[in-house]
Amino acid sequence: MKHTVKAGAYFLVIMLLIAGCTSPGGLHDDELMDGPPGAADRDGAEVIGVDEDCKPPCAFPRGALEDPASPLSQRLVFFDFDKSDIKPEYQQLLIDHGRYLASYPDTKVRLEGHTDERGSREYNLALGEARAKAVRRVLLLQGVPADNISVVSFGEELPLDVGHDESAWTQNRRVEIVYDVIN
Repeated sequence: MKHTVKAGAYFLVIMLLIAGCTSPGGLHDDELMDGPPGAADRDGAEVIGVDEDCKPPCAFPRGALEDPASPLSQRLVFFDFDKSDIKPEYQQLLIDHGRYLASYPDTKVRLEGHTDERGSREYNLALGEARAKAVRRVLLLQGVPADNISVVSFGEELPLDVGHDESAWTQNRRVEIVYDVIN
């Protein structure tokens, strides 16, 4: 009996660990990581960086953050009401940011979680943090060092749109990707 309870406890712990490793919203880690950072572009062609300070292989040159034509110029990830799941349309964007950050280990990023005005202050702070942590998980899967990512929640305190309708609320449910160190 003692061994059966012990075995059952081990089984339960293992199952909880496995469940804790799954990504939100049905996204699986293998869907978010399709090779080493920068190994190939979307067409499968090899991408080699030209920056000497880039940890190879480079997915983007250092200046890609300032290039309006680069996907890295988009730094807002929007969420559905009361959700922290990454929408499919933001998966590739986050993979690209993750590859960039993994290529330049001296670059740090701050993920700022935001919500709309509905809900209590405490709830919105927790939801903003959950959204930022969901983005963080995707970046970590791309090989970004955990120490290079910070998470902060502003809840409803810093809206993009100060309106009080669905259009405004849609803009305010977001995570902003803020690069702290760009050399």
